[in-house]
Amino acid sequence: MRFRTLILAAAIVGGFIYFTAKPNSLRHPGAPSGPLWTGPAVTQSAGLGSDEVNSIDIYKMASPSVAYITSTVYRQTFFYGPQAQKDLGSGFVINPEGQILTNFHVISGSQQVEVTLADQTKYKATVLVRDRVNDLALIKIEPKKKLTYLNLGDSDHLQVGQKVLAIGNPFGLQGTLTTGVVSSIGRPIEAENNRKMEGMIQTDASINSGNSGGPLLDSQGNVIGINTAIYGPGGGSVGIGFALPINRAKSLLDDFRAGRKQARLGVSTVYVAGDVAQALELPTSGGLLVQEVAAGSSAETAALHGARRMVLIGNQEVGIGGDFITAIDGKQVTEIDAITRALVKKHPGDILDLTIFRGGRSIDVKVKLGEATDDQL
Repeated sequence: MRFRTLILAAAIVGGFIYFTAKPNSLRHPGAPSGPLWTGPAVTQSAGLGSDEVNSIDIYKMASPSVAYITSTVYRQTFFYGPQAQKDLGSGFVINPEGQILTNFHVISGSQQVEVTLADQTKYKATVLVRDRVNDLALIKIEPKKKLTYLNLGDSDHLQVGQKVLAIGNPFGLQGTLTTGVVSSIGRPIEAENNRKMEGMIQTDASINSGNSGGPLLDSQGNVIGINTAIYGPGGGSVGIGFALPINRAKSLLDDFRAGRKQARLGVSTVYVAGDVAQALELPTSGGLLVQEVAAGSSAETAALHGARRMVLIGNQEVGIGGDFITAIDGKQVTEIDAITRALVKKHPGDILDLTIFRGGRSIDVKVKLGEATDDQL
């Protein structure tokens, strides 16, 4: 009896081991025998890297100051009369008084501008300054409470590769953060109405429709640019976006505060140096080759010469035969936006000293600057 009991116990233990080791016959054919996912033995909060913490801190600090801007234009239609057409963009608060920087094209032609802040408070805005040339606008709201605002940084000392963050409202998705780096500086781009904008910041931080006018921030949370343009099919982001350097906006703000108009020279130029300059029989050290002189501008009054004919250099069409600007106020021209940088420090009525190469020799020309208008270059 005792022997039989031992046999039965052994059979039970052996059967238990056999059936627990055997794959589950009810499991779906081909399913793995182990767990379907793996994870840490102990569940814990996600550890954040220093760069992640930096991005989070900047977003928390800056996003309350980013505005969602809706501009309304009333257009007359043939069948239905006046129809409201809305455009969306971004902007950011720059002081406690409720002044907001944005792009000119965000509020262009608008009869009504509405601002929505991050806490969903809505305001009617007044347009204070429209600067078509630099695609800048300054608008103002009457705050219902204390506003947070952003500090303006320095865009003159940016370096390719430094981290940047963009906050805006792409496709109406309010308060969107994207990050990237400065991809290049001093880029010329073609703006609306075939107008060239020089000295732009190129970034791979994703910028889409609705980001226009929003801030481009450095890793300290200072504004170093205003997101302005997108390069890509159908206006979608492909890793190439452009921002207006913030120092150009500072000049506009200083002039507005002092009640001054901005100065304009009235030329479009292309930077030429090295082998290309040599082929055109120009100084190889480089300079700005004048393409066009605006009618009625200071440049025309000073008798600057524009291009006489067009040639193809590589895959770019360039006007030749015009004046070649080699120095501005005694400083050698080494960048495509040299004129723009010089004008930041000037006002209407000031003198701009140009050294130009014309007819095989260098001459000095003094230009008395005029006031900026939408029609000037």
